[in-house]
Amino acid sequence: MDNETAAKRLAELGHSTRLSIFRYLVKMGKEGAPVGQIQASLGVPDSTLSHHIKRLVSVGLIHQVRESRTLYCVPQFEVLNELIEFLMAECCTGSSCMT
Repeated sequence: MDNETAAKRLAELGHSTRLSIFRYLVKMGKEGAPVGQIQASLGVPDSTLSHHIKRLVSVGLIHQVRESRTLYCVPQFEVLNELIEFLMAECCTGSSCMT
């Protein structure tokens, strides 16, 4: 992952509503949650929720899957792990790091 990609993903998570959505989806696990359930649980208005979900999808943090008439949002744990690994990649490699 490069700095630009990491910055975009972190920027999207830097908004409190998007962070709440993503944390909720992570809590729900690899199956994700229907959009209606997210809306009911977080109390985010439909149009606002749609906007925030679109932003998270645009950077690959979540994926949407339609099953019949239900739209599910699924957290992309691989992308999250990649982001965490990027942030930790040079942990304690500086000369002044304490052990």
